[in-house]
Amino acid sequence: MRVDLFDFELPEERIALRPAEPRDSARMLLVRPGEEFADLKVGDLPSLLEPGDVLVLNDTRVIPAQLKGRRVRGEAVAHVDATLHMRVGPDRWLAFMRPGKRVAVGDRIQFGHSAEACMLGQLDATVIEKGEAGEALLAFDVSGPVLDEALHAVGHIPLPPYIASKRADDERDRRDYQTVYAKEEGAVAAPTAGLHFTPELFAALEAKGIEQHFVTLHVGAGTFLPVKADDTAEHKMHSEIGHVSAETAAALNAAKARGSRIVAVGTTSLRLMESAARADGTIAAWSGPTDIFITPGYRFKFVDALMTNFHLPRSTLFMLVSAFCGLERMQGVYAHAIADGYRFYSYGDASLLFRNDR
Repeated sequence: MRVDLFDFELPEERIALRPAEPRDSARMLLVRPGEEFADLKVGDLPSLLEPGDVLVLNDTRVIPAQLKGRRVRGEAVAHVDATLHMRVGPDRWLAFMRPGKRVAVGDRIQFGHSAEACMLGQLDATVIEKGEAGEALLAFDVSGPVLDEALHAVGHIPLPPYIASKRADDERDRRDYQTVYAKEEGAVAAPTAGLHFTPELFAALEAKGIEQHFVTLHVGAGTFLPVKADDTAEHKMHSEIGHVSAETAAALNAAKARGSRIVAVGTTSLRLMESAARADGTIAAWSGPTDIFITPGYRFKFVDALMTNFHLPRSTLFMLVSAFCGLERMQGVYAHAIADGYRFYSYGDASLLFRNDR
């Protein structure tokens, strides 16, 4: 499909730079097939679901994956930034380098050596490979838990570009850009629909008899990359590592068998479940990389409803929601959200979409 079909104009003031407080006070647009839109709050979620329905949430935990460093080549020094996006070994990460043209295979990169960070620690790496679009494979001098500790010492929370371009990250972001149920370290971007959940909301959902199960998809920085191709068939998705346990798969299959609805909290949960889904409409235990790319025409196998934030124009995620509800329908949803003052993107408001199979 033509990528320009997924374009729209978004006023700058609609981009949220901070989340709603409290988290579940954010607005939520309800979208059901054949019905008028309803303007609600995230706190209304329990009243919109039925006992036995299942929420599936991504328990990945964001790490400080934004690194500021310097490339040292003899006496020549150049400043570079790295955004880690996928761990491929105890000491190795794939990263997007900026500016990418400043690094070459064999270069040494020193992170945390600035005057501001030298007392906190330092972290050095070697460029092992270079890929397209500024991507590089970095081999760090330390590995395993020691590398994890070093990243927490010298790294920054990797705020999305549309926020980072307007303000620097701060200590508040270490709390705000993390779900309250984050557990498994490895993401470099938050599963942002989950940012709306609070302990109070979880208690209300449990009281209603709505199940909650967790999967893990380590969200990569590739989620923010624009689609530069003119046709969706020419776009290459970056892989992300995910895991669905045997216990979770069994619980979700049991829910499906009794006729309950599966509600994905976030596109990451949906993409992982659809990666693990089988042709017969069940889901299997699953672990590994996925580069699933969902566009209109995709036949959903497992997920019935999706809670998600409002996405960038021309993005793979706007293509996904258009596949879920229909492109024309989602164009209407976004026009309504823009006109009615909804807040967009990672720290913005939410929508609850029920699947349209027509």
